[in-house]
Amino acid sequence: MSRIGSLALSNRRRRRAQRPRRPGPPGPYVLLPWLLMGLGAFSNLFQGETSSPWVGGLGLLAFNSLYVSVVFRGFDKRKRESPVSYVLLAALAAVTLALAIGYGGSWLLFFPLLSLACGTILRHRWLAAGLLGLAVVASLVAVWREDGTSTPWTLGYGTFISGAVTAALLTLSDTVMELRATRQELARTAVEKERLRFSRDLHDLLGHTLSVIVVKSEAARRLAPRDMDAALLQVADIESVGRQALTEIREAVTGYREESLATELDRARSALTAAGIEPSVRRSGPPLPPQTEALLGWVAREAVTNVLRYSTATTCAFVVDGTQDRVRLTVTDDGRGPSAGGPATPGVGGTGLKGLTERLAAVGGSLEAGPGPAGGFVVLAELPVDGTGEQGEDDGADPACAGDR
Repeated sequence: MSRIGSLALSNRRRRRAQRPRRPGPPGPYVLLPWLLMGLGAFSNLFQGETSSPWVGGLGLLAFNSLYVSVVFRGFDKRKRESPVSYVLLAALAAVTLALAIGYGGSWLLFFPLLSLACGTILRHRWLAAGLLGLAVVASLVAVWREDGTSTPWTLGYGTFISGAVTAALLTLSDTVMELRATRQELARTAVEKERLRFSRDLHDLLGHTLSVIVVKSEAARRLAPRDMDAALLQVADIESVGRQALTEIREAVTGYREESLATELDRARSALTAAGIEPSVRRSGPPLPPQTEALLGWVAREAVTNVLRYSTATTCAFVVDGTQDRVRLTVTDDGRGPSAGGPATPGVGGTGLKGLTERLAAVGGSLEAGPGPAGGFVVLAELPVDGTGEQGEDDGADPACAGDR
């Protein structure tokens, strides 16, 4: 067993090693080699060509320390925006200006290094103003010293372009990383949305189908001792419901299931009749678009599931009436409601009906459920005929799983 485990571990490591790695963002270490530009100043200091060598040495040490600190802070967004970073950058600018004015020559090359540090810290208008001001100062100091290693214009241009290129590369790197993070978040959201769609679809389908199968099985058991033909007819219905459930589950997996209201009403008649509940259906109004029919079909399915599970109804009526703009589905039974005898109150209490409420609200519709004026329970759904909303984006996603009232 340990040999198998070690082989599996080695295979995973090999696959990870063979997997192409995306290049990551640049780190602060890429700006450290530019400190070699200060070798000329260090050489002058080491060869004794600099007056006050102790002052120059301390200045060189302070510059290198501040440069490293600023650069490392510039690659961390939280630290970069901290006031401490701006204080360190100001101290670095003061040291650079003092060394350049005091010694000139190779020490003027610290201006481009200061510009690199500015490119890691400053952004937007502060960056443009800082680099332009630094380039002008570098050129003026070179003109005043008259002993620069390059012409004043070249020094000013090099100072400006060093910071600009550094800031551009870092900004581009930050943008790439944000895009990668956004793409990963979108992929994760898409996966979660599909999982939610599938779990809701599957749960609601199974809840409704199993309720019908249980009701028809009980009817077959009651009929078997006195009417075998009628019992066999119920068994045939159970087989038909099971086959239909398999088809719906396959369609739910692929996300292309879209039931019509007429189909759901036909199934409701069959299930209610088998349970000893007398159904009635009345439709009026113009034809409905498929998306609207699908939504009303979910309402009918959920209402029938609740009637079969929780009520002691003997009748159940479906009324569909609509105009060119809006359509309404009313499901009324004479069974036991959650608060029988009380006034009907808008809103819903069960998981399935709550999901339907959210779904209908997304397309500008509404759902109310509660005890009726004359007893029983009433489910009233109303929505615009041409409503699309969330349904248009995710046809297969149904409301939350069939549940209690």
